[in-house]
Amino acid sequence: MARNFDELSRILGDSAESLLSHTCKTIDKSQLHLPGGDFVDRVLAHSDRNNQTLRSLEAMYNHGRLAGTGYLSILPVDQGIEHSAGASFAKNPLHFDPANIVELAIEGGCNAVCSTLGGLGIVSRKYAHKIPFMVKINHNELLTYPNKADEVMFGQVKQAWNMGAVAIGATIYFGSELATRQIQEVSAAFSAAHELGMATVLWCYLRNNDFKKDKDYHLSADLTGQANHLGVTIQADIIKQKLPENNGGFKALNTGGSSYGKLDERIYTELTSDHPIDLTRYQVANCYMGRAGLINSGGASGDNDLQEAVMTAVVNKRAGGSGLISGRKAFQRPISEGAEILQAIQDVYLCDKITIA
Repeated sequence: MARNFDELSRILGDSAESLLSHTCKTIDKSQLHLPGGDFVDRVLAHSDRNNQTLRSLEAMYNHGRLAGTGYLSILPVDQGIEHSAGASFAKNPLHFDPANIVELAIEGGCNAVCSTLGGLGIVSRKYAHKIPFMVKINHNELLTYPNKADEVMFGQVKQAWNMGAVAIGATIYFGSELATRQIQEVSAAFSAAHELGMATVLWCYLRNNDFKKDKDYHLSADLTGQANHLGVTIQADIIKQKLPENNGGFKALNTGGSSYGKLDERIYTELTSDHPIDLTRYQVANCYMGRAGLINSGGASGDNDLQEAVMTAVVNKRAGGSGLISGRKAFQRPISEGAEILQAIQDVYLCDKITIA
């Protein structure tokens, strides 16, 4: 049974009042293309996506506990490559076996499961018809010495299609030295995926050591918002982005005689405020005002996973986002506990009293 508004408020604790009563006075909700059960027909059917791609998107939007709501809850487990398998799975070694990753997504009521080409391929005949598959086709591996940040292709679009996947996922490290090549590679992969009728999901992450100054501007609303805008430009159907924690990245990188990008002061005075919902709404706005759904990352596992997961879901939903893609908070614990975290996230999107700010 889904948690009600009062239960979710109690989980939020001291932040409940600020998050649940906030009214956005920056970008008005009337300007957004909001999630809903008719989202594919109302928004995406007007695009150049072919019928098979629309069918793949419907398959994700109409699976799991959030089926028919226009919201997405996706379990992503590619950390075995991105963060090393030992570091990712030591807390729960069951997830060295990809079957348990898929079982967690099913038990957790997710719309889809996302993992590596090899991980999903090794169990595809058992599960591809039971839950929508999303194949992550590029990764940053951590075995090259010294470690470097570079997303490289590990799989081909046709391989994902052959195993029955409805979508592919990819990451671009915007701001990195190798971003131009990654943009070109992922753009070509997304074009191929759309031709075959698969949906496309892009991790729009920032990566540059110079972005860390007085704050970690990898999490600034202005820079992540622009990364989102680059992502929808190569026709990502869904954007994955980290929840913004600050703002002013463009300003910070234009100090000390350096020149970086272009900005308008109204980004900070009219289009955003310091409130996390307003910062996230700016991310949504950069996704063509919600025509491409924004799903925020659930973040790392810590001491208050349930509260943090519910908080992130509330911010995303009230900002106009389309859901959460949460991995480590779920898979780094026993399956029953991980499923509870996933279902708590979904309860936020199922709660009619938690509305767009």
